[in-house]
Amino acid sequence: MKLKNSPSITLIEDDLDLLDLLSSFFKQRGYKISSFTNAEEALIEIEHKRLETDVVISDLKLPAMSGLDFIKRIRRSSISLPIILMTSEGSVEIAVEAIEAGAYDFVLKPLHIPQLLISVQRALFLNEVQSENSSLKSLFQEDVAGLKGVIGKSQGFKKAFELARRVSGSQANVLISGESGSGKEVIARAVHELGDKKDGPFVAINCSAIPENLLESELFGHAKGSFTGAHDKKIGLFEEANKGTLFLDEIGDLTLQLQSKILRVLQERKVRRIGENQYRDITARITCATHKDLRREVSEGRFREDLFFRLNVIPIYMPPLRERREDILPLSEYFLRKFSLMNNSAVKGISKEAIQKLESYKWKGNVRELENAIERAVVLTTAEYILPEDLPTEENYLERKEDVPHCSQGISFEEDRPVTLDELCKKYIQHIFDKNDGAKEQTAKDLGIDRKTLYRKLKEMNLN
Repeated sequence: MKLKNSPSITLIEDDLDLLDLLSSFFKQRGYKISSFTNAEEALIEIEHKRLETDVVISDLKLPAMSGLDFIKRIRRSSISLPIILMTSEGSVEIAVEAIEAGAYDFVLKPLHIPQLLISVQRALFLNEVQSENSSLKSLFQEDVAGLKGVIGKSQGFKKAFELARRVSGSQANVLISGESGSGKEVIARAVHELGDKKDGPFVAINCSAIPENLLESELFGHAKGSFTGAHDKKIGLFEEANKGTLFLDEIGDLTLQLQSKILRVLQERKVRRIGENQYRDITARITCATHKDLRREVSEGRFREDLFFRLNVIPIYMPPLRERREDILPLSEYFLRKFSLMNNSAVKGISKEAIQKLESYKWKGNVRELENAIERAVVLTTAEYILPEDLPTEENYLERKEDVPHCSQGISFEEDRPVTLDELCKKYIQHIFDKNDGAKEQTAKDLGIDRKTLYRKLKEMNLN
């Protein structure tokens, strides 16, 4: 087990020979030792914080104050400190009483010192685990309005969060828009956790990540035997989120058929599982998000206008990270602490030059991309501070000049015949697909189509 450097031990023993023996044993192994012949003196030093110690080894029978009384006083002072008791009385009753009083361990005299060393190492390891858990708990409960993981000080972020706070107490539908990875789910969680449904579940689903034939079953549930493969009944997410919140991410990617069914649920507040006739009431709050311009989708016939107006009661816009540069540093520091704890890393911070480099990026992938960059730097760096060379190269993250594609770039045509519209479309898809090195999600985004449409077109073109 891995322990911190030079842990400290407090010894309390009125037998001077044994006290000297234990002191020498632990000092030879790199421990810092504080020695006392009575428990009262040690207690005063610990309570007044004049003595910092990681573990206490105390005799049970001591003048004035026994080892058991010492433990009880420590516990009444709300001091979290592992205490190992030593005694020559080996009765079960004494051991039980010691453990119930709050002793970490109980060892018998004559001492088997290697066994005592193992007990000390375990106590110190427990200290580190508890300290790490406390740090993680503190880390994930910090910042805006006491909500975990809600970090930002830019005006764009504050505006979105303030609107989420104001609407959280109502039952109005909320539509959160913004680029992928910008933090739309953070705002959705804020609406949930600040509202009256905070004690219920928060259920999130990405509508673009599940095939159409499975998504309906995920949302509405199904009866046993309602279709091939339905071996058991399934409760849908609308029901699962009852008394809580259902977050439908990327709702702009739903098919028109599913949009119609979602609209009916919102209107009637009832849901029917596939293969059943029974309708069930739902109490979940529905919050939606999209990276698409739904007004444009409506005008082009890809999104139902009635559903759009039903969802867009309270619109909240989450700006991209490149428009919230004040958030880059606090987010980076948050991710640094998070991944340092998770990876047991000794990284202490981010150098000034690395911060300047982070703030110069365009962050096309927004907060999600920043998080990945910091995790990579924490894992790979060999220094105490993240340096510019630990960060991804600019060509990976800086916005490129060719980000706005030109139809003529990389596309050639034969001069002896005209090109059909279908051929032109396939050539352009091929060009964008190659430009993105086969990344389908980015290709679909650049083309302004959903991923299912892209998959169908790639299949028609025999591109896998």
